[in-house]
Amino acid sequence: MARVEHRLLVVDDEASIVNAIAYAFRREGYIVETAYDGEEALAKAASFRPHVIVLDVMMPRMNGYDVCRRLENRKGIGIILLTVKNDIVDKVLGLELGADDYMTKPFDLRELTARVKALARRVEKSAAEEPEKAAFIELGGVKIGVLQRTLHAHGELVELTPKEFDLAVLLLGHPERVYTREELLELVWGMEYAGGTRTVDIHIQRLRKKLGDQQQLLLQTVYGIGYKASGDRA
Repeated sequence: MARVEHRLLVVDDEASIVNAIAYAFRREGYIVETAYDGEEALAKAASFRPHVIVLDVMMPRMNGYDVCRRLENRKGIGIILLTVKNDIVDKVLGLELGADDYMTKPFDLRELTARVKALARRVEKSAAEEPEKAAFIELGGVKIGVLQRTLHAHGELVELTPKEFDLAVLLLGHPERVYTREELLELVWGMEYAGGTRTVDIHIQRLRKKLGDQQQLLLQTVYGIGYKASGDRA
């Protein structure tokens, strides 16, 4: 039985799906709220502060991808996307926008239950392990506002995707600490990501490009192992 403090927000424009998921999780001891479109989902997320959101992609007024883009104070909220599509491009897009997991309709309710429970435990563990995080991280001309989720390179705001930002916080927040690709995949994506460890390399490349030439040595490759951040640019 789940602990009662686990809060779940179920978002889908099909009432039968919402009702089935809500019923199943209330039986598991979850506190459940529901929404039927993207705009209602954003309002409920702000007031209810769920630990996990089960979020349909194709909805009226605002789709699930736009909800991911506009969701504020995302820290501490896990997202599982639901969609009728099974295209890898759609899957990657959702995960790039900050979703943690992805299920294709029709889905097995038992599998969804298991995935929500696992994600809720991961969110809870992360919150417990990092109760006090530095408000700002500064290294090599880069300043990160952790709570504001902003990154500036030599005073210029750099636009990052949610996963690019999380990767930057992890690496720059632990300078000289070498992370394997597998560790980065687990710590940033928190799951067996569809793109495998190659997605880590792609995100590092994107981060380097966005940070610019002055920070090209800030994120360093440790050959045969993974990556580290270093303020030593000599």
